[in-house]
Amino acid sequence: MRVLFVASEIYPYVKTGGLGDVVGALPPELIKHNVDVRLLLPAYGEILDSVEKVTTLKTLSGPLYSKKGARILACTLADGVKVYLLDIEGYYDRPNPYVDKAGKDWPDNHLRFAALCYAAAHIADWENDWVPDIIHGHDWHCGLIPAYLRQVQGPKPATVATIHNIAYQGIFPRRLMAELALPADTYNINGLEYYGQISFLKSGLYYSDAITTVSPQYAKEIQLPEYGCGMQDVLKIRSVALQGILNGIDPDVWNPSTDPHIAGHYNGRTLKEIRNKAACRAALLAQCKLNLRSKRMVFGVVSRLVEQKGLDVLLDAMQVILQQGAGLAVLGAGDAELEEGFTRLAKEWPSQVFVFHGYDETLAHRIIAGVDCIIVPSRFEPCGLVQLYGLRYGTLPLVRRTGGLADTVIDNKDKSASTGFVFDNLTVPELAYTMQRAINTYNDKTQWAKLQKNAMAQNFGWSRAAGEYKVLYKSLTKSRT
Repeated sequence: MRVLFVASEIYPYVKTGGLGDVVGALPPELIKHNVDVRLLLPAYGEILDSVEKVTTLKTLSGPLYSKKGARILACTLADGVKVYLLDIEGYYDRPNPYVDKAGKDWPDNHLRFAALCYAAAHIADWENDWVPDIIHGHDWHCGLIPAYLRQVQGPKPATVATIHNIAYQGIFPRRLMAELALPADTYNINGLEYYGQISFLKSGLYYSDAITTVSPQYAKEIQLPEYGCGMQDVLKIRSVALQGILNGIDPDVWNPSTDPHIAGHYNGRTLKEIRNKAACRAALLAQCKLNLRSKRMVFGVVSRLVEQKGLDVLLDAMQVILQQGAGLAVLGAGDAELEEGFTRLAKEWPSQVFVFHGYDETLAHRIIAGVDCIIVPSRFEPCGLVQLYGLRYGTLPLVRRTGGLADTVIDNKDKSASTGFVFDNLTVPELAYTMQRAINTYNDKTQWAKLQKNAMAQNFGWSRAAGEYKVLYKSLTKSRT
C-alpha cells in the first residue's frame, strides 16, 4: 500500500505547532506497519540544508507553478523516509511558512499552497515509478488536493483529509478564485464557497473520501456549533466519513530516561526512580532563577500564547495561587496582550515566575521534566501534545475537559487510575480550585508519586495511531477495487 503524505511543515526542520510533530513522527511508524509512505513538502531551506543528497526529479510547467518555473526534488531524511520537495523560486524560502514578521499572512499564501496541492494531484506527471493508492493531506494547506484530482483523467488515488485544528481554514477572497486553475463550478456551496469567500479547508472536507481529526472527542465536538468554527454543517453531512484518531508522541524524542536536554534521567518503573526527577526540578529552578520555599509546587506552561489556550484565565487564577508560594515557568509566544500579561506577572513575582517568549526546544524539555504540573486550560484542543509529554515525564497534567485533553487525562478523583487533574468550565474560580486540588495532592508525597507512576505507565506512542490509519487506508483501497 502506497501513501503520499502532503503537508506544510515537518519536525525538526520546519515546525510551528503540533502539525509538524505529527508529520515528522507518523510516517516512520507507518513504515514499520508495512505502509509505503512518502512525503511531499515545500522545498524549505531548512530541509535542503540538512539532507545529504538532493536530486532533481522533474522540471514542471503548469498554471500553478508561476512564470519562474518549478521543480520536484527528491531526497531521503535522516530517519529513512523518502521525500519529494516542491521547489518554486520565491515561494518557500521565508522565515515563517505562513506569516511575515508582523504576524500577517503572506499575501500569496493561496498560490503557494495551491501549487503544493496541484503538484500532489498531478503526481503522475512527475513520478512514473511510484503511484500512490492514497493521498493524505494535512490541514487547510492541502485542502485543494481532492478538488484538483477531480480534474485528473483516469484512475485516481483515494484521499484523506486530516484536520489538526479546525480554527485554521485557509479563507481567501472570492476574487482569487480565478488564480487557482479550478473550474467555475467548484465555487458553490457544495465545494469551495464559504460565506462568499473561498475556503481551502472546506474543499478538503467536502471532496475527500475520508476525514480524520486528531482525537475521538474532537471529532464529536467539531460537529457542534460551539466548536465547529462554522464547518459543523459540512461535517454533519460528512459524519460517516469522519473519524477521530488520537495523536501520539515520539517516545525516543520524549523519553526521560535518555533525554539529552535534562539534568537527570529517570523512568516510571518504580516510585524510587520517579523521585530522581527532583534533579530536573532543581536545575530548572536554578536556570529560571526561581527562589521558592522548600516543597512548594511548580506549575508549567509550554504553549502558544493565544486565546484558544485559555491562558488569559490562567493569568488571573495565578494571582491566587502565587500567594501560596507556588511557582510558574512559562515558555511561549503569541498574542501581544498575553505576552505582556505574563511579563507583568513575572515582574510582580520575580522569585516565583519565569517567562521566556519564543520557542526553545531544550527549554521545552527542561520545563516538561522540571515542573511538577503542566497546565493546558484550553478553550478547545484538537489533541494536544504537551499533556502527553507531561504524562511521559511524570509531570501531572492539569487540563480542561475538551478534545484530546479529555481523551488522555484521568482526573485524580478516581484515585486508583488517576493521571492528572481535569476541570470543566474555563473560569477563574474553577481553574484556581483545580490548581488548589493539585497543590493539596502534591503535599501528600506518597499519593503524588502514585499518580506519577500511573501517568508514566500510559502509552501514547505512534504505533496505535499508525495501526488505525492502516485500517482506514485498507478500507479506502478495498472500496475502490
